[in-house]
Amino acid sequence: MCCGCRNARKIVMKQRSKFNVGKDEISRTYDGITFDSELEKRYYSDVLVPFIESGVIADCERQKKYILQPSFKRDGKTVPAIEYKADFYVRFATGSEQVVDVKGYAEPLAKLKRKMFWRVFPDIKYIWIGFSKLDGGWVPYEEIQAGRKQRKKSNKKGSLR
Repeated sequence: MCCGCRNARKIVMKQRSKFNVGKDEISRTYDGITFDSELEKRYYSDVLVPFIESGVIADCERQKKYILQPSFKRDGKTVPAIEYKADFYVRFATGSEQVVDVKGYAEPLAKLKRKMFWRVFPDIKYIWIGFSKLDGGWVPYEEIQAGRKQRKKSNKKGSLR
């Protein structure tokens, strides 16, 4: 009884995933592939597919697993491995490799795993990419963050007048 009502209706929240997507897979499906998020689908269709079709990308793999720390035993119990699943693994026709994670927001765990990835796989280029109309479309996530910070700073200066 928060507001004095005895028969207050129970509020039911619609369950959503970590990526803020519902169970509707249609909006996250492209070419028969269901992606974890609409943003991932858009990156695949807008950026990767044209490069695959043109031959710039020789191989592309989704949800490739990397072991950042192997499992081990402690006090007789097995501590599970720390795994990372890349949104996209790309091998270019030139032979170079790249791991791409599509980000709308970087959680603390993602930041930690990125550091671990850099340490364990120093020869693989690893980037976070995001989409922002204000910052030029598909750009590195760090550029989006810098742009947001600059806009916030500009807005604060403008509101002081």
